[in-house]
Amino acid sequence: MAKVGIIGGSGLYEIEGIEDIQEESLMTPFGVPSGNFITGTLDGTEVAFLPRHGKGHRISPTGINYRANIFGMKKLGVDAIISVSACGSLKKEIKPLDFVVPDQFLDRTRGRMATFFTDGIVAHASFAEPVSSEITEILIKVSQGLGITVHPQGTYVCMEGPQFSTKAESNLYRSWGMDIIGMTNLTEAKLAREAEISYATLAAVTDYDCWYVSEESVTVEMIIANLNKNIDNAKKILKSAIPQVGRLKNFSAQGAMQFAIITQRDMIPEQKKKELEILVGKYL
Repeated sequence: MAKVGIIGGSGLYEIEGIEDIQEESLMTPFGVPSGNFITGTLDGTEVAFLPRHGKGHRISPTGINYRANIFGMKKLGVDAIISVSACGSLKKEIKPLDFVVPDQFLDRTRGRMATFFTDGIVAHASFAEPVSSEITEILIKVSQGLGITVHPQGTYVCMEGPQFSTKAESNLYRSWGMDIIGMTNLTEAKLAREAEISYATLAAVTDYDCWYVSEESVTVEMIIANLNKNIDNAKKILKSAIPQVGRLKNFSAQGAMQFAIITQRDMIPEQKKKELEILVGKYL
């Protein structure tokens, strides 16, 4: 069976029902992950869980070591990642307490390190379809089967944060036809593709951002209140979806980097080859 990684966002710091739990501290060539990985099994499926903001929510979206987090997942043998994330809605029909399984992203971050391929090696991964359809289909069907309101597609604007949007920004994204807004998932998706790990987002809508004039200003208190209501549903979705993902035989991200590395092989520094052995050693 496949091994499934879960990245927990705001409010999701543990997954209930995991058995044979172990806590693993990993070091990577890219530094220290957000915290220790929790590994175990859920209905016979191997699981690796990591809270992206660290224990106690100590790391801001900008400060997350995304490369270490995804490299750690790869080091643990993860085949697929389900990323749970809070988000704001940019459309009236996408209501707080709904879920969205986005199929596209728009990057509004600034200067994040979103590639493993630096310092003497260059790679250009295909990223037209940034999430894996085999996982999104499971998340959508499970949510629908549980009677949970889910929007089966949408574009996620990934902003820098940690501040929320201005009204000008929020209205600009709406004019572009964007659906939801968050601060983390695109960076993860890019790195997961480079690590040949299939990736999908389960986004929990907490608010209408600040564009909705009849809505009070977005506050942390409002977001946390709605998030807590959504966490129970997120856990229900994960409990059913994880074993189904674990039974998948093929993943769309497999082989994603086979033809992506364009640097002449004998020009790649030996140290870089060692660092990237887990990711692309078979291609070098």
